[in-house]
Amino acid sequence: MAAFLPSRPGDRRGRYRPLAEINVTPLVDVMLVLLIIFMVTAPLLTSGVTVDLPKANAAPLNQDATPITLSINAAGQIYLADTQIPLDELVPKLRAISHNNPDRRIFVRGDRRLPYGRIMQVMALITDGGFTKVALLAEATAPLPPAGAKGAGTKG
Repeated sequence: MAAFLPSRPGDRRGRYRPLAEINVTPLVDVMLVLLIIFMVTAPLLTSGVTVDLPKANAAPLNQDATPITLSINAAGQIYLADTQIPLDELVPKLRAISHNNPDRRIFVRGDRRLPYGRIMQVMALITDGGFTKVALLAEATAPLPPAGAKGAGTKG
């Protein structure tokens, strides 16, 4: 792109010089489209197994390393990432993923409708396999009223 710029005021015989302006409008358009695409796809990348988590008021844990997330659906099937794993192959797969690091955090996501005994069976198998940092995940809820508050289950 070139423009006629006179070298001196009143000089009509000037040379063509390049125009030194950058049009940033297309760049902004592309960046906004990419932002929207990532905002839509990011929530879909968290986990492929649908699990109805119970509600809890616990404080979030410190995040020092990427944990291994294990999901148990309502039918009692165990998933590591998006892959279904039989119970007898669970500990060897966890050891392979964690590179035999027993301090690697493992989060267990259990469906709310699943019997408590099945979740405890899986957690006991993981801890018997040598892993020391095993935790249950739950969805956060609204804080409960104080125990002495009116309407908190006391007759008044």
